[in-house]
Amino acid sequence: MMKTIILSIITICATMFIASCGGSKSQSSVTESNKADSVALLTVEELLDSAESLVGSPVLVQGLCTHACSHGAKRIFMAGSADSVSLRIEAGELGAFDRSCIKSQVKVWGVLHEQRIDEAYLQNWEAKVAAKTDERHGKGEAGCDSEKKSRGERGNTVAEHIADFRKSIAEEKAATGREYLSFYYLVASKYEVVE
Repeated sequence: MMKTIILSIITICATMFIASCGGSKSQSSVTESNKADSVALLTVEELLDSAESLVGSPVLVQGLCTHACSHGAKRIFMAGSADSVSLRIEAGELGAFDRSCIKSQVKVWGVLHEQRIDEAYLQNWEAKVAAKTDERHGKGEAGCDSEKKSRGERGNTVAEHIADFRKSIAEEKAATGREYLSFYYLVASKYEVVE
């Protein structure tokens, strides 16, 4: 009888200890989720207009999903109100997006990142092309049309893309003194299709 009481007390204490540990962990998750949920909802244009000051920050953006990459839907592209404005969104830890979000309004929570294209980037790209180790998205040498649109690429070959970037970097340097181009993309932490 005494052994049964002692075992019962030990079981109750262990259960309470495990529950209290799990409780504090889930509270932390709730706090992080609330922090991400508390950011203002932006359009694609609003996000891109403020992108420089938002790099590294949690953001929430809504827009029309126009494309999911054919390589496992690890990227989607969201259009702004003008067809020429596009935002690349990486699935990150989500793994992949559901293809059913294509042609739907989608809300995406995540962290904004900047990709800089400078001469060193272009030389590295040329070396990868020469070694045939460059990563390609889309069909053919021109690459993914949605990716091209999000970065303002106009060429139909890798060589044309690189030449266009060099020309744009020269224009940027003349206008601002910066010797690089900035492109912004979002790494998603969660998303939902808006009904």
